[in-house]
Formats: sequence, C-alpha cells, structure tokens
Amino acid sequence: MRDIKTSIQDFGWPRIIIFIFLIVLFILAPIVGVRLDASISDVLNRFGQYAILVLALVPMIQSGCGLNFGLALGIVAGLLGSTLSLQFEWRGFMGFFGAIALSLPFSIIFGYIYGKLLNKVKGEEMTIGMYVGLSFVMIMCIMWLVLPYSNPQMVWGFAGKGLRTTISTEGYWFKILNNFLAVKIGQFFVFPTGLLLFVAICCYLVWLFMRSRTGTAMTAVGSNPDFARASGVNADKMRTISVIMSTFLGAVGIIVYEQSFGFIQLYTAPNPMVFPAIAAILIGGASVNKASMVNVVIGTFLFQGLLTMTPSVINSILQTDMSEVIRMIVSNGIILYALTRKAKVTK
Repeated sequence: MRDIKTSIQDFGWPRIIIFIFLIVLFILAPIVGVRLDASISDVLNRFGQYAILVLALVPMIQSGCGLNFGLALGIVAGLLGSTLSLQFEWRGFMGFFGAIALSLPFSIIFGYIYGKLLNKVKGEEMTIGMYVGLSFVMIMCIMWLVLPYSNPQMVWGFAGKGLRTTISTEGYWFKILNNFLAVKIGQFFVFPTGLLLFVAICCYLVWLFMRSRTGTAMTAVGSNPDFARASGVNADKMRTISVIMSTFLGAVGIIVYEQSFGFIQLYTAPNPMVFPAIAAILIGGASVNKASMVNVVIGTFLFQGLLTMTPSVINSILQTDMSEVIRMIVSNGIILYALTRKAKVTK
C-alpha cells in the first residue's frame, strides 16, 4: 500500500488526472460517433511531430540553464535549413536530411552566441531567453523578405522575391518519415513507423550523450555548479554546449514537424511553438532543474492527446464545429497549469 502511495506521489496527481481524463475521452469517442482508430492515428502523428521540440529542452534543463524560452532560435535555424533545402530543390530523404545538415551551422552559431549571453546573465536565463527568442524572430521577419531566395514555389509571385508566409513541402519531402515503413490497418488507422522510429533514435542518442563524460559533467554543472568547478569542470563551457545542443535539436524538431505537417511556416510562426513544448515537458514531470526521456514521452503524449481528443469528442457531443476554439482553450489551459507548476517548483 505504501509503495502504491509513493508511486502515485512520484507520478503526481495532476498527471494521473490528465491521464484518466484522456482515457475517458478515448472511451467516449466511439460512443459519440468519433472514429477511435482515426483518433489514435492522429494522436500518434501529433506525438511524433512535436516530440523532438520537447526533447530539445532537456540539455539546457540538465545543465542548469532552465527552460529554454529561446527555443525559437533553434526553430529559426531549422527554418533556414529547410528553406535552403527547397531552394536547392532537394527531394526525398536527401531533402529531409539535407535540411537538417544545412541547419547545423546556423544552430552552432546561434547556440554559441546565445550560450555566451546566458553565461553573462546567470539566474535570469529564462527571462533573457524569452526576449532573445522574440527579438530574433522579429529580425527574421525582415530577413525572410530580403534573403536572395529564387525558387518560384517559395517567393511571392507579384514581386518575385521575399518568401511567402507558408511554403508547401509537397513534392520535396512531405511525410518522408510518416510514410516510411508505415503500417495501415483498415481505412483510417496508419501507424507512422518511420516518424516514431526517428523520434526514438533521437531520444536514445540524447540519453546516450547524457551518460557520456561530457553529459555527466553537464548534469553535474546543473546539479551543483560549485562542486563541478571544484572537480575541474568548466561550467560555462558545459552550459554553452547544452545551449548549442538544445538549439540544434530545436532545428531538427521543426524540420520533423514540417515534413509531417506539410508546410514551412515563416515570420512570426516560431513564437507559438515554444510554450507548448515547455508545457509538455513540465506536465511530463520535469522541473526547471531536472528532465529525462520519460518526461519528454509522457508529457508530449498527454499534451498532444488532450489537444487532439478534446475538440473531436466535444464537437460530436455538441453537434457543432468549435475545434479551433476548444483547441486554444485546452492548449492555453495546459500551458497555464504547467507554468504555474514551474513557478511552485522554483520557490
């Protein structure tokens, strides 16, 4: 009995309530006329779309830099890589992995500068990160108009220059992961094997890195920076490495999202991607000082599960289409809960 109580306390009542509510939604779905197979397929796809963006938060949390509110820098690096991939007209796996490769130098540059800045403002990383992310996105709103892209499918038709707000990946690397080894059962259920396999590989590589000598030193800096320094660890260097890692994973995450979603969204689009990722890892059980792969998987599944199932079930019950309104209410509600929980942890 004591072990059960301890397990419940470790997992947390809020997460248990959210999990039970999600199960209830899955049970109600066929009763109110929502196809359960299509809903499960949608949840799995959305999980795969967002998981690496959530994973991107782990290195900085482990190094003591806190929640990466500047994740937009990594997203912008990914947008640069993906738009260049389309500019060069790379297709298939070459286009997808080429976009990731092209995003790497931008991730290193942005992450290095961002990391150096955070080392100057220790204790205020999350606040400064948010300002840096928002400011950089605004700068890129100008850059997307002046960068010399020429692919006619990407630039504004009336001027022949300046990138469009939304660019389709169809014909390039649309659903390149989703369709890889995909298993279709019936008419509506598709298991995105390639997408989930890619997420699993990324999680494993990060898990492996965090157990390496550098990863262990990074965690030591986050847990006890004074002890780490006394042991000969360069704390600032470890923090900078964690920021570069987080930035690159953010770039990979947005490219994975784009291939699944089917569009590259520019200008202010990176801003709304940050808070859901932070909320997901927090409701998964992470804190501002500690995060794991389990927190990433649980948090992403709970967040995206609720975001997918709640509008469908409520729409069927009310016999109306309020999907976007309900999705915004649920999403913002979870974000508010998660940030409130973060505030309690930091006290």
